[in-house]
Amino acid sequence: MLSLAELQHRIASGDLAADAAVAQSLEAINAHDKTIGAFVCRTENARATHAGPLRGIAVGIKDIMDTADFPTEMGSAIYRGWRPRGDASVVMMLKQAGATIIGKTTTTAFASLDPTATVNPRNPGHTPGGSSSGSAAAVAAGMIPLALGTQTGGSVIRPASFCGVAAIKPSYRLLPTVGIKCYSWTLDTAGLFAAGVKDLAHGLSAMTNRPDLLPGAPMRAPRIGVVTQDFAGAPEAAGVEALRIATVAAERAGASVRALAMPEIVAEAWRIQPVVQEFEAHQALAWEYRVHYAAMPPILRARLDESRETTPAAYDDAIKIASQGRDALAAIFEGVDVLLTLSAPGAAPKGLASTGDARFNRLWTLMGVPCVNIPAHVAEGGLPVGVQVVARFGDDAGALAAARFVEDALARR
Repeated sequence: MLSLAELQHRIASGDLAADAAVAQSLEAINAHDKTIGAFVCRTENARATHAGPLRGIAVGIKDIMDTADFPTEMGSAIYRGWRPRGDASVVMMLKQAGATIIGKTTTTAFASLDPTATVNPRNPGHTPGGSSSGSAAAVAAGMIPLALGTQTGGSVIRPASFCGVAAIKPSYRLLPTVGIKCYSWTLDTAGLFAAGVKDLAHGLSAMTNRPDLLPGAPMRAPRIGVVTQDFAGAPEAAGVEALRIATVAAERAGASVRALAMPEIVAEAWRIQPVVQEFEAHQALAWEYRVHYAAMPPILRARLDESRETTPAAYDDAIKIASQGRDALAAIFEGVDVLLTLSAPGAAPKGLASTGDARFNRLWTLMGVPCVNIPAHVAEGGLPVGVQVVARFGDDAGALAAARFVEDALARR
């Protein structure tokens, strides 16, 4: 994979020209994307900008984010060929930081469940996950050093786990969602994919102009609470092993590690998350569902059909439970620095009929807290399995620092 931080260092030192760094990504896309299918469209002759911390860094943009220079089709025939007049806010943040937008990456239709044709670079017989399929796959295949995705249920952390890359779903609204196709305004969160945690930190810091996100001195051994999310059902053997490996590695590296059970109100928040998600989806996708019903992707259409009778009262109750869950989770962080939990039930499912299950992701998205995926285990078939570090709301710097601690511990084991 291409390390963003390493490319930045080489460009700053004069060892690598910024244009050459962008050309490197173009060559890698030409070499690999015919078989992986991570890009919907891309430029053929991109050039680097002249300034900014991300000068020479080629970035892929999930195709539900508006781009003035490329179509934004949202994985749906309804928007085929649609050209926005302007860029989404996160795209402009990248441009202002000097990044080169190299193309649009595949997304499941409207960032929901209907799969793309993108394959997993680690094993092409398996899904790369979704909905940010192309972004995860493009980074994993070494085509680009940075890509943007979004998460409503588990669409950043899960594909990162399946493809064996680092990813961050930041705190809710750290990155603006203006110009991103909405599915659920309470949940939708823009996120980043990169080769490693340090690369995520450099990318997010440059986008947001927040130097506190940059890696600093090695983190003191964190207090880690291990959460198995029993209310979400049993994981597969590969998921259990990934969490065990990461837990042992962190403890050997000096972290204080203990198992934590979540309060019942947090488990109840997990149970009501679909009520929030689908009630809001009916409003966010009202035009597509009512005017273009026949053209709606079938799995999403069926999900909206099933949730059509959800009442405002049920939604209001779910919002109250979510708020109570956030309060209870905040109290948990009084005793630990971060949580360590599953990124996915196990390795990427075989075939392209499913993008996998978000049941170990959706709570943390509803809570609005920062989550970082770290590859922890390689299962049968060369398939990666990750774990996620979860920090308190607003502590994105702490989430990245603790994730780097675990990442380093895993590298030393």
